[in-house]
Amino acid sequence: MLPLRDNVPTRRFPVVTVALIVANVLVFVLYQRAGEGPGFLSSVNDLAFRPCEVDDSCETAGEGPLVTLFTSMFLHGTWLHLLGNMLFLWIFGNNVEDTLGRPRYIAFYVLGGVFAMATQSAVTLGFGDPADGAIPNLGASGAIAAVLGAYFVLFPRGRVLTLILPVFIFPLPASLFLGIYFVMQALVGGLSFLSPEQGGGVAYFAHIGGIVFGILTIRLFAAGRPRSRY
Repeated sequence: MLPLRDNVPTRRFPVVTVALIVANVLVFVLYQRAGEGPGFLSSVNDLAFRPCEVDDSCETAGEGPLVTLFTSMFLHGTWLHLLGNMLFLWIFGNNVEDTLGRPRYIAFYVLGGVFAMATQSAVTLGFGDPADGAIPNLGASGAIAAVLGAYFVLFPRGRVLTLILPVFIFPLPASLFLGIYFVMQALVGGLSFLSPEQGGGVAYFAHIGGIVFGILTIRLFAAGRPRSRY
């Protein structure tokens, strides 16, 4: 289930959202892909966040948690990982940026990403083994999940043109599209306790943490800003 576009207009060009997309693509193409092989692994080991950094139990040190909490939001594992995240960020981020204004949106995005990573780390350290804590966490999806949570609250009556694989395209209410997304993350995240992925996988609890952050804090960030009719 992929979003193609929404029907919520924006009043200003989404400078920050576009800048985030450009930054993510450039980091992947010029830094990660340029160092494919040992260089790619080095970029992940140095700049991705690992939960074991929280309790200083990592066998090898990266750049430190205060750095990697931020840099990990701009790293991706594959083209599919990158393009999927950027698609969601473009469709939903432009409207959240338009509502919050640029400075608030930047703060919201970064804090949402940090909260998402903290949620995943808490689950990993609390329920995983030491090997799980050493697995690098990377990607913009935690911060983007916060944006989705914000959109869910701000634009519940918006409509999202949705591709349901293989070839079906439907306009769905934003509340329904995002509601299905949220439920899927919770269900699959819960199932991961019963059958954990070996050696890594999708950080579902980062998604859940980001969503919760977005839903609970967006009214605070949007205080005093004009309301949308959607």
